[in-house]
Amino acid sequence: MNSQGRGPAGKPVQLDDVSKKIIEQLQADGRRSYAEIGKAVGLSEAAVRQRVQKLTDAGVMQVVAVTDPMQLGFYRQAMIGIRATGDTRVLADKLAAIPAVDYVVLTAGSFDILAEVVCEDDDELLTLLNLKIRNLEGVSSTETFVYLKLHKQLYNWGTR
Repeated sequence: MNSQGRGPAGKPVQLDDVSKKIIEQLQADGRRSYAEIGKAVGLSEAAVRQRVQKLTDAGVMQVVAVTDPMQLGFYRQAMIGIRATGDTRVLADKLAAIPAVDYVVLTAGSFDILAEVVCEDDDELLTLLNLKIRNLEGVSSTETFVYLKLHKQLYNWGTR
């Protein structure tokens, strides 16, 4: 299983209705007990624990704490569009290794790569752009989209 939730030969993992309901329960509250989930989906606590373990081992889902960057002193977030030369996968690996970068995706269109960054302030963003990102081999140009307000962010696409 790879990190994209695909099984052998790159085929998507097929989830039964019970596994989907377990995922939905955890998306609503990641701290919900296996006993509570079991009551909601009609399984024992042990059966829920086993299914959750299989789903996480397979890379289908993760149970994580999502923080609000602003509450932790990171007041500047931005998406950086990057035009690249050479192998974009190599550049994506280099970007992913930068601690302030929390999201990297290879794209088609105006940009070859999009990278989301979380910084304490504009000075840190400027330093990150000038000294770390624009200096990477393979970066031909960047365009920065500074976030003014996060209007919507959900993590519940997994069972649609």
